[in-house]
Formats: sequence, structure tokens, C-alpha cells
Amino acid sequence: MTTHRRAYSAIELSSEARQVLDLARQFAEERLRPTAEARDANEDVFDEAIHRELGDLGFLAMRVPERYDGLGLDLVTYLYVLEELAWGDAGVAVSVSVHNSLPVSILLRHGSEAQRQAWLPRMASGEVLGAFSLSEAGAGTDAAALRTQATRADGGWLINGEKMWVTNGASADVILMFARTDTPADRRGTRGIGTFLLPAGVEGLAVGRKERKMGQRGSETVTLALNDVFLGDELLIGEPNRGFSYALAGLEGGRLGIAAQALGIASAAVDAAFEYAHTREQFGRRLREFQGLEFKLGDMVTRLEAARGLLERAAAAHMTGDPRARRLSSVAKLFASETAMRNAREAVQVFGSYGYSREYPVERLFRDAKVTEIYEGANEMHRSLIARQLYREGGYG
Repeated sequence: MTTHRRAYSAIELSSEARQVLDLARQFAEERLRPTAEARDANEDVFDEAIHRELGDLGFLAMRVPERYDGLGLDLVTYLYVLEELAWGDAGVAVSVSVHNSLPVSILLRHGSEAQRQAWLPRMASGEVLGAFSLSEAGAGTDAAALRTQATRADGGWLINGEKMWVTNGASADVILMFARTDTPADRRGTRGIGTFLLPAGVEGLAVGRKERKMGQRGSETVTLALNDVFLGDELLIGEPNRGFSYALAGLEGGRLGIAAQALGIASAAVDAAFEYAHTREQFGRRLREFQGLEFKLGDMVTRLEAARGLLERAAAAHMTGDPRARRLSSVAKLFASETAMRNAREAVQVFGSYGYSREYPVERLFRDAKVTEIYEGANEMHRSLIARQLYREGGYG
């Protein structure tokens, strides 16, 4: 039973977009959903076969323009593909989102043509998997507090430091990495950070432990240590002191990807709860016939559709250059992530004791949902951002 299998969007989609979405839906149903439990149970193993298939099917090329051998999908179609993938396995979906939303978008906006030609066609084909590395032990929500240091050297930069929470970090072929380009004696805050392309296997780069996570275990998350890693000038993206602004712009779009991922989790929770309430009987009646359960299911669907509408509105704002796009990205991410968490919690409650058992998927959905309220900016931060941006839009400064 798939209650969320609606007409894809209120926005008119091309026949090509619908074909891509149909393919994503089929892949999620036939390849991701049946194998999600195995990835969850074996978090030390990166599912290379699944990621090769993602590349072969074009899901790593979604935001790469056609001139660089990508699909060049519009933003709405891309987000709904992520939702479909997350319905199958949220961990796989976040790996796809990070690859498409962050390294690709920042290369497109701020990279040189030589850098785009060198990396984007291979990222589109799946030959090169991308990762994103901003966070550090003391720089999470306060990302500008990062301390990894890039020091000028002959023809390039020497990088020293440690990074954390790097999605795809052990298996990526290139990592978009941020480091300080100012000096310890002359710190310039957000104006002293650069953006670098960090190829896998360079001398001095060591991949640390894989994080033992509550959920989304199919997504690889690692630490990185950099000890006198030399990166030539050709691996610096844009201006050496503008990296933080590049990161903020990339994360603004990345939040829409997380909102879409959260929608996939919320949709899967709705499907599981509806199916179980239809088949499970208590006191001689199906669960769906008890009004208290009807209220739960009705609320779950209402929140899901509201979150979907907010995501479409935010995507449309980005596509049209609406100045409210930044605020709407935070709104969509905030509401969708809380919808995923609430729907997963309610699904566990509908299943009762079985919901607490790993025999059924809703306990995994519950664990997968939680991190959507934390990464790409904790929801507490987004509430503040929404309020501050509203004042700016009103001219209050």
C-alpha cells in the first residue's frame, strides 16, 4: 500500500522529468527498500554496488548541466527524486543529496571553467563521488569557528587540521573542503576562509573512524585528518577569502535536499502506518476503524502534504530569484524535518510493541528521521534565521 503515491507535483512537469521520477520510484521500490535493513545493520560497509547503479542511472548527474554531461534537472524534479530515494533508504538519499547539492553547486557557481571541465563530467557519470567537509569538533552550528589552517606555499597551500561529520568521506573521490586562509596572527572571521578541492589519496590525508550513528547508517560519515597536505592553486575554488559565503549559498540549496529527504521518511512512515492499521485487528475490529487511530493517520497525511507544499514554494522561490528564498529554505527544512520525526514517532505508536521491534521498518524510520532536525543547521538555528531574515526583508536591518 503506497498512500503517498500521488501525482508528483502541483507544478507542471515535463515528460522527461516524469520519466526520471518514475525511474527513481522504481529504483526505490525494487532496490533500496528491500536492502535498506542490510545497510542499516552493516554500517561499516559502504554499498558500492548501489552507488554504481545510482551513477549508471544518472542520479549523480541530476544537478550537473548538460554541457558537462549531466541531466540538468530543474530543482523541483531533483527534489522529488530525492524524496523517492529517501522513501526507499534515507541513508542513500543523503549521500546523493550531498553529492548533487554541495560540491556540484559550488563548483558551478564559483569554480573556474578548467575546474568544471576537470570534475563535473566525471561527477555526472558516477566515476567521481563528491563529499563536503565544513564541520569540525569545535565548529558545528558555528561553522565560522573552524580552525583547519591553509598556509601559503610555493604554487599552492599546505593544509593542516581535522574535519568531522564528512558524509561520503571515506569513499569519495573528491571532497569540497573549507580551511582558514588568514593567519593565526590576523584572524578575519568569515572573511578568512577558503574553499578547496581535496582529491582522495593525496599525501598527508588520513580517513579516521566511521561514526557509529543512531540512524541513516547506510550513509558513510567519517573524520578526516590533514597533515601538511599540499594542494596546488588549481584546487582553490574562487577567491581565497570568500569560502564561507560559498558554503552558506551551497547550504541554502542543500537544506532543500534535506527537506526532500525528510519528506521521503515521512511518506514511508505514513505508508507503513496505513498498511498496518488496515491489516491489524484488535477487539474484533481493524485498527483503522478506531477513531483515535483515524485522527493519527489524518494528522500524519496533513503534515506530509503541508511539508510538500512548503518545499515546492521554497523551490519555486529559488528558481525565480525570489528574495525570500533563503527564509523559505529554512522554513521548508524546519517543517519537513519535524514532520518526518513526528510521522515516524506516530507510526511506531500505531504499530504498538511491534513498532519497537526491528522486525518492522518503523523503528528504523524513527532513527533515520532524527538527524534531519540536526544537520544542515539545527532546527533551533533555523527558527532564529527565519525571524532575523523576516526583519531584514521588512527593512529593519
